[in-house]
Amino acid sequence: MRAIILAGGKGTRLRPYTYSLPKPLMPIGEEMPILEIILKQLKKYGFNDITIGVNYMAKMIQAFFGDGSEYDLSIKYSLEKKPLSTIGPLTIIKDLPENFLVMNGDILTDLSFKEFFRWHLQNGNDITVATFKRKSKINFGVIKYNNKNNQVYEFVEKPLYDLDVSMGIYALNRNIIKDLPRNEPYGFDQLMIDSIKKGYNIKAYPHDSYWLDIGRNDDYQTANEDFIQNREKILNL
Repeated sequence: MRAIILAGGKGTRLRPYTYSLPKPLMPIGEEMPILEIILKQLKKYGFNDITIGVNYMAKMIQAFFGDGSEYDLSIKYSLEKKPLSTIGPLTIIKDLPENFLVMNGDILTDLSFKEFFRWHLQNGNDITVATFKRKSKINFGVIKYNNKNNQVYEFVEKPLYDLDVSMGIYALNRNIIKDLPRNEPYGFDQLMIDSIKKGYNIKAYPHDSYWLDIGRNDDYQTANEDFIQNREKILNL
């Protein structure tokens, strides 16, 4: 099975760490880079054919993982000559299979990639998005009122909302890539907006166990603590 890992970002929210190290090589639990964890998980779940999309500090990532033989994987690299956002890198990969897994290179999760991908195939989806519930706090007092006469009927101080967010893990059918702009920045947000308008079959795949991306300093610190305490659960190797 084929997996595409998007690892070309500059990791600006993790600076100053990422001035000298690309985000996918950031160590987790003082043990191994986040991207190495992902590769080991993909191997366990039967994804042996890996393409890593690279741009920022690409040579460092390529030198670290090589051709994948150390992990019993086949690893190839797709080099972005300019940043192409989160979906644009797929348009420069020539040999995409009919269905494939796509994920960001900064995700710590215990999601079964195999079950996720199997569900995508069984349902004949064009796009399957792994989702996770996160609580989002509004740091204001929220007033609810009737739009007709402005009558206030509820006040909530700094409410918490449960939101279903994208985990940065998708299963895609190749057909959705064929009409995208080539070699131009194109993000997942735009893909979702355009695909909904076009009537593609898009399904959510809720995951309720563990997920965290290391895009921010606070999340990176949490990921390190979580990995030390729950290594076996997260790796599941």
